[in-house]
Amino acid sequence: MKTLIILANPRRDSFNHAISESVKESLLELGHEIYFHDLYLERFDPVLSADEISAEESDLPPELRRYIDEVRESQGLIFIHPNWWGGAPAILRGWIDRVFRQNSIYNFTPNGVVSSIGDKVVQIFSTSNTPRDIELNVYGNPVEIFWKTIVFGLLGSKSFERINFESIIMSTNEQRKEWLKETKKIIKRRFSEN
Repeated sequence: MKTLIILANPRRDSFNHAISESVKESLLELGHEIYFHDLYLERFDPVLSADEISAEESDLPPELRRYIDEVRESQGLIFIHPNWWGGAPAILRGWIDRVFRQNSIYNFTPNGVVSSIGDKVVQIFSTSNTPRDIELNVYGNPVEIFWKTIVFGLLGSKSFERINFESIIMSTNEQRKEWLKETKKIIKRRFSEN
């Protein structure tokens, strides 16, 4: 099984990076082939230009075509990011804009959207400092809505899950160790081949 991991946190000492290491270890133990991208380390450009919107896929920059190919080839997609201002960091939102593009990943048809990634296992690991009750009852759970409804709902995902670890700023080392154990259990449960 091939799995694409996208990490979006500029701090190399972040808990998101620790999550990504646990995810990679777990997937390798399960025998997966991994595509891994740290968007900040790679200095991914999140800006979608007008020219790029109308470009044919064959005319896109090679690094962008590589991301699109890896999305298509992977049976699993994993995104790891902090919750900033009710959403993923701009670099990851820009990655979605540029990679999940019309005529490459999905198309509009008279019968609705046709997607090439609806059959993939999608896992989101997010982190935040906002207490869960405020995230749900005051803000309306915007990160969940973005990923589950707006992105993967439109793209027809049949296997979606998101876990949020909070509050990072108030967490202890013991809590973080438990969260990393939980991460490994989630990967084993969702990405083991039957």
